[in-house]
Amino acid sequence: MQSTRAMSQQTQVQKTIYVILFMISFSHLFNDLMQSIIPSVYPVIKEKYHFSFTQIGIITFTFQCTASILQPFIGAYTDKKPKPFSLMLAMSFTLIGLITLAYASSFYFFLIAVALVGLGSSVFHPEASRVAYLASGGKKGLAQSIFQVGGNTGTALGPLLAALVIISYGQISILWFGIIPMIGMPVLFFIGKWYRNRLELRKNNLSNIVLEAAPELSRRRVKLSIGILLILVFSKYIYMSSMTNYYTFFLIDKFGLSIRESQYYLFAFLFAVALGTIIGGPLGDRFGRKYVIWFSILGAAPFALLLPYASFFWTVVLAIIIGFVLASAFSAILVFATDLMPGKTGTIAGLFFGFMFGIAGMGAAVLGKVADLTSIAYVFKLCAFLPLIGVITVFLPNVNKAVS
Repeated sequence: MQSTRAMSQQTQVQKTIYVILFMISFSHLFNDLMQSIIPSVYPVIKEKYHFSFTQIGIITFTFQCTASILQPFIGAYTDKKPKPFSLMLAMSFTLIGLITLAYASSFYFFLIAVALVGLGSSVFHPEASRVAYLASGGKKGLAQSIFQVGGNTGTALGPLLAALVIISYGQISILWFGIIPMIGMPVLFFIGKWYRNRLELRKNNLSNIVLEAAPELSRRRVKLSIGILLILVFSKYIYMSSMTNYYTFFLIDKFGLSIRESQYYLFAFLFAVALGTIIGGPLGDRFGRKYVIWFSILGAAPFALLLPYASFFWTVVLAIIIGFVLASAFSAILVFATDLMPGKTGTIAGLFFGFMFGIAGMGAAVLGKVADLTSIAYVFKLCAFLPLIGVITVFLPNVNKAVS
């Protein structure tokens, strides 16, 4: 009887739990949907409050900084002391931030609102990534893709809902989005209970857990590889920052679109990102994450270089291709990093999500200033060269699946 129970527990520990993966992906959708409301309302608040592009950049910088600075520390702390129910706390911060955003009437009020949303993000991502890892059953790339596709889908839906709701009914209609965290918190409570029980199961079945071996690389090589991965994140997310924050302005400025129309095309780009995310993890599990990273970042370069000079039709097509190709990179990068440093899932997730948000925020601020000094068109011509940085993928080691 005792042996049967032990075997049952061992099976639970090693099994891929798709229900939990889809639930945490669903929660990620909610989290990133609420975050995506911020750049989606930029055309509205810029016109209403007469903000400059520099101020728009600073708002993004504030959000991204609060979403980034705490993440590595939270990840490192929860590697040692996991906090299963902190996910609910994260969503409550985001809810307060949304309410504040709905009533914001000055530049500094907007900064406070987006800082609260960013704080929610900084708490959510490290622990949510650990949930995906614990539910993966060893299929880490697949699990991370399922987790990421939820977030990217939420990011894509933001501009669409902004076009349908916020642009039609004004800034105060952001309050309607408060329903989302109220639905999400019970889901996260259930996940928290599962997470707590899973930690107990793993603690009681340490001898039966599939162990991950660190690659046979020197500490210096591991650090160098982590540095290369961070540079690749830099190239991807500075470019993504130009698209998520200024693509609508580019379309309005170059092709004379309305705010509502521009939001639909931003949705098309972000939806392509969500679709592309699905393929990155499974392909990395099967063919190797290095090849996925190489294809994803460097492969977007020719399309990015063409986009600033294309007609309206081809601008839309190229943006969709870029979003789809670039999307698979982050899942592959994150899992590659955890392969380099097994047992540090929270630390790695906090570092990379934090760096992603931070660099995107700084990029938005700098690009906003560049746009004020030059033009939106020049910003897109400048950023078109960023995917070429993907060539440094060649210096990454060939890390095999280190699972025994």
